[in-house]
Amino acid sequence: MSDTAPAVPPATVKCLVWDLDNTLWRGTLLEDEDVVLTEAIRAVVTSLDARGILQSVCSRNDHDHAWARLEALGIADHFVLPEIGWGPKSAAVRRISERLGFAPGTIAFIDDQPAERAEVAHHLPDVRCYPAEAAATLPGLPEFSPRTVTADSRQRRRMYQSGFRRADERALFTGSHEDFLRSLDMVLSIGRATEEALSRVEELTLRTSQMNATGVHYPIEALRTLIAQPSHEVLVATLSDRFGPHGAVGVTLLRKHPEAWHLRLLATSCRVVAYGVGTVILNWLVDQAARAGVHLVADFRATDRNRMMEIAYRFAGFDERPCRCRDRISGDSGEDVQLLHLVAERRSAPAVVRLIAPELTDRAPGRAGVTSGGPE
Repeated sequence: MSDTAPAVPPATVKCLVWDLDNTLWRGTLLEDEDVVLTEAIRAVVTSLDARGILQSVCSRNDHDHAWARLEALGIADHFVLPEIGWGPKSAAVRRISERLGFAPGTIAFIDDQPAERAEVAHHLPDVRCYPAEAAATLPGLPEFSPRTVTADSRQRRRMYQSGFRRADERALFTGSHEDFLRSLDMVLSIGRATEEALSRVEELTLRTSQMNATGVHYPIEALRTLIAQPSHEVLVATLSDRFGPHGAVGVTLLRKHPEAWHLRLLATSCRVVAYGVGTVILNWLVDQAARAGVHLVADFRATDRNRMMEIAYRFAGFDERPCRCRDRISGDSGEDVQLLHLVAERRSAPAVVRLIAPELTDRAPGRAGVTSGGPE
């Protein structure tokens, strides 16, 4: 038996930062206006973009001149937060990392100049640096090959770009936070998970922490099993506004008993906390349970990061008052899980977001006489 430990796969790169001259394109822009973008490099840019890997630019050039050339080559829109100027490249890469909220270890940098790579590596040792001649090979490297590519991955760059525009407008907005939310024309769509969405659902259960009621990871196989069971609902929430899509931002796992619905997991992306998505989903679930004439019981397992989710449950009206439905459902939950209880009552439609959601009462077990209707 070998004593060698199995190799740990490298962390996936979240953003690749390109130098321009003799790296992204052939030639030096200040010396020759007709720099060339090869089809091989164009294919690398589009391939990484399709995998959900963001790309940026860090180049010693005149900004307007270089950006105009990128636009003329038809690839400017593929790059977020470009840093084109004359300062140290390590400082530019650091700014890109910080504005994206990415750890340096998830950033890669490619440049034809060894001195530039060395300068970045010295100040940012966790950033992975590659020579320009390796550019065409990047899509074949494991660190540029995410395990799964979801629908959200394929539009990640557009989501970040719309997020920057949204943040810029918020900085200029002079009204209240609620007025700003109204101005966004938000649409929250809740739907039953499809096979195509399962990778993103698994990702949400794994990566959300602050707004995750239990911290339990549900792999795709477990989710697929739940979808096949009529007593279970696996629901995905997606958010969009006038700036563009936020993508899938929430997941709900619900088991229906005749007298109570068991909310086994509610998790929402931290990116949409400011938009109140978790509260909207909870109020909708309470309203749906009231329509079905059942109570709601929710699992909550405290972690070192999810205090915000407990507050959301308490604010929605969940408490620990005794009820026989809690006793009947307790076997579904782990020993370290707290069961919170709510006597459901009708809830008003959300004030700042348009909600599109199914009627859960059409699949409520043991409630054949319950009728369904649209939100009031």
